[in-house]
Amino acid sequence: MLGEDHSLLKEFPEYKDTIAKLINVDDAFAKDTKHYNALDKEIRGLELQDSPIGDESMHQLKHDRAELKDALHHRLIAGN
Repeated sequence: MLGEDHSLLKEFPEYKDTIAKLINVDDAFAKDTKHYNALDKEIRGLELQDSPIGDESMHQLKHDRAELKDALHHRLIAGN
C-alpha cells in the first residue's frame, strides 16, 4: 500500500520497550533507527507525490530501508 508507515515501532510493536532501551544505551542503534525512520518518511512522502523520482532510485531507497530494517531487527532480537 502506498504511503504506508513502516517506522520501526510500527513494524515491531512487540519490541517497543527494547527499542526505547537500545536507543538510550546504544548510540549506533539510535543513529541507525533515526536513519531508518528518515528513509521510511522520505519513501512515504515520495509515494504520496506519485514517486517524482525514477524507478531505480525508488527501488534503491526501498532496498536500503529493507537492509537497515533487517539489521535493526537482528539487534532487537539480541537486545531482548
